[in-house]
Amino acid sequence: MKRKKKTEKKDTVKKKTKKNKKVSSTRMLINTKTITDYSLKLFNGEEVVFFVVQPQNLSVMSKENIGAKIFALTNVVKGLNDIEIICLNSRDNFEENKYFLKKRIQEETEEVVIKLLNEDLYHLDKIQTQTATARLFLIAVRIKPDDQLEVHSLIHRIEKLIRMQNISVTRADKEMIKRMLAVYFEQNVTTSQFEDYDGKRWYDGVQ
Repeated sequence: MKRKKKTEKKDTVKKKTKKNKKVSSTRMLINTKTITDYSLKLFNGEEVVFFVVQPQNLSVMSKENIGAKIFALTNVVKGLNDIEIICLNSRDNFEENKYFLKKRIQEETEEVVIKLLNEDLYHLDKIQTQTATARLFLIAVRIKPDDQLEVHSLIHRIEKLIRMQNISVTRADKEMIKRMLAVYFEQNVTTSQFEDYDGKRWYDGVQ
């Protein structure tokens, strides 16, 4: 009887341990509570608003114009608290593919196969050249929980401040934020529409 009681006590301790153990979801790991129509809400109560910056072709600008652009961006950074500048690579990366092809070319002895491999390598170089300007520049502004009572007016003031420096920006909406997260976490540049949760399109089809 005593042995049974000890076993029962051990089982009770194990059950309590399992109940107290917290399981982190994927959203908690990336600190993303939800995506609103205008921001990314975090678990610590903050919101992050993203402004997509239209890139400028500096190669056709004079030194004076480039200096003015840098000065304008400096004013934006100075005028805003908790600001982050993000540059995302929104193109596919073929470096590993190119490395594999170059290795195959060195190992291959058949001229016909070498020619085909060189054509594949040239094709990848051409794609990367064509998408070399496919970058996504964003200005991310963190809004503290204390400022969320006037969040819409605050976002409007921030956008106005950026535009006053002759920087062309567009406030990122919900779809843009989802696309940005897909590029940031997994370099997904092929999906055209992102669901709010897996299987949503099948559920909507049943309704």
